[in-house]
Amino acid sequence: PGPRHAPVVTSPSTMHAIAPTSTSHLVVPRARGPRGSDRARLQRRVTARCAPPSSSTADAAPADRFGSLVQDTLRDMETDEEFQLAQRRLKEEGQAALTREERARRRRALDGLDVPHFDEFVVRNGADALVREPTTILQVNIGLYCNQACSHCHVESSPLRDREVMSERTADRLVELIDAADGSVATLDITGGAPELMEQFRPLVLAARARGVEVIDRCNLTVLYEPGQEDLPSFLAENRVKIVASLPCYSESNTDAQRGRGVFQRSIQALRDLNAVGYGVPGTGLELDLMYNPGGAFLPPAQEKLEVAYRSELGDAYGVKFTRLITLTNMPIKRFADQLHREGKTEEYMKLLVENFNPAAANGVMCRDLVSVSWDGRLFDCDFNQQLDLPMPREK
Repeated sequence: PGPRHAPVVTSPSTMHAIAPTSTSHLVVPRARGPRGSDRARLQRRVTARCAPPSSSTADAAPADRFGSLVQDTLRDMETDEEFQLAQRRLKEEGQAALTREERARRRRALDGLDVPHFDEFVVRNGADALVREPTTILQVNIGLYCNQACSHCHVESSPLRDREVMSERTADRLVELIDAADGSVATLDITGGAPELMEQFRPLVLAARARGVEVIDRCNLTVLYEPGQEDLPSFLAENRVKIVASLPCYSESNTDAQRGRGVFQRSIQALRDLNAVGYGVPGTGLELDLMYNPGGAFLPPAQEKLEVAYRSELGDAYGVKFTRLITLTNMPIKRFADQLHREGKTEEYMKLLVENFNPAAANGVMCRDLVSVSWDGRLFDCDFNQQLDLPMPREK
């Protein structure tokens, strides 16, 4: 975050918080189960290069073999000692204290590298100063509930996060905000958790599309096989929603190591089902982007080269089509920050980020023209600052 001189979509008094904290509902019944996590899988390092799929998994399972992932995820969480420890600390110390501790670890790592404040570092390395421009994208985290509990998740979503879900009142305020923006908000980017499992997901999609606003759905793919989501592909296609889907590798072992047992097979079938309604198929205009992120303390490979590999492996083995591949560098926060700390790699990873700073990427960071809205209606410069609890400051 840097200077904020340009206006946002409406006045500060209405933008600072669009609704008070409130309780809402999920599309599916709230999950109950023992506390735990899938962090044990972090011990199995996932390499930057995806391995080819084995012949035994070249054919994805039929969709009718899939059920909800929630109970499998809860069982995995129950056996993970690291997650259970984190849950105990969360209960005893509170989220705010853990967030401050995590922030202090990153700052100590940067101090050891003699790195200046980020605003100064950006300009010194040839990027434009961080000045906010008019807001064109409204990114909304409508809830932290998810049917998965991925090892890299910077939101720390899981089936246990069943209370941090957007209310109807807050969703209605979002629509009012889009109307008040008088056409300047061009995109509604909906994320979570698994956003499709939130009660307010479809009403927000319909409201935005009725106003000519582009909608992006940040989809984990396995959500297509949760109860009540049988018509999700057709709903998204009918409303011409752009899908950005997580698939961190084209091999089953690497994907399941990061995202949970059974995720790869479900994801492949989900991609096929989305292809069947036109997603990722040239000429339909239905965009289906895939998202890659590393499974450890390393940077992603070159996006162009990895996209070629994805197209070859997914196309040849499974007949899957997609629009483009996006590679994402993991942010050292939340679960990934915990992994780095356990492995003693926080300073090493921060050094890697500093040494690979990209001025071109810095000129396109989301905080310049995006406002991030949390499930309880608070406003942030970006989704990462939202998870670090660094809200936009009030303006006098």
